[in-house]
Amino acid sequence: MAGFDERESAKVNAAEAAVKLVKDGQVLGIGSGSTVEHFIRLLGERIRKEELEVYGVPSSFQSYFLALDSGIRIVGLDEFDVLDLAVDGADEVDSDLNLIKGGGGAFTREKIVDSAAKEFVVIVDWSKKVNRLGEKFPVPVEVLPFAYGYVCRRLRKLGGEPILRKAKLKLGPVISDNGNFIVDVKFSRIKDVKNLERDINNIPGVVDNGIFPSSLVDIVFVGYSDRVEILKRE
Repeated sequence: MAGFDERESAKVNAAEAAVKLVKDGQVLGIGSGSTVEHFIRLLGERIRKEELEVYGVPSSFQSYFLALDSGIRIVGLDEFDVLDLAVDGADEVDSDLNLIKGGGGAFTREKIVDSAAKEFVVIVDWSKKVNRLGEKFPVPVEVLPFAYGYVCRRLRKLGGEPILRKAKLKLGPVISDNGNFIVDVKFSRIKDVKNLERDINNIPGVVDNGIFPSSLVDIVFVGYSDRVEILKRE
């Protein structure tokens, strides 16, 4: 139980570091995941105490409802094509600040929102740091249901082992917020992050994948139980 408490404390510390960056009147991209939940709740406390006006573009239904409850005014990318700041989590962060995202299945919308921001900040706990991408987590790929079989064959040719993500509380596959399948692809070794992201996305029927190259990332706050490590893109 102590290990669980330490990870939760680490998530809160990373979220607190990101909340301090938010300024009155800003438009935020809001990611998804357990660490982002802490960020949204802590931001809600600032909004109430300091009477801030903050606008948010949520990347998932999870973050949408939590942001509403926290006093964040919901807007869309059709209203603001450039966001001041995006805050999101990750499933893996390597030493070059490349990411794998998609444990919650919202990576397509997350990549759109994060790419639209002037500054993209990632908040994670220490367990998400890896030496190389794909070490612990597969690469999620969002696939049009019609193209599922074809896409899986093409993914195997790229050296991956695709597995359709199955739902836990209902029969059948997980369906993304966009109405598509999610395929988790394990690669024995990812040598070139940017090329793999491109090669996967070039398969007809693929909507997007969970590789976020370091060129998107500005800052990573890595939370520990007693501190926050700050990693910046060179």
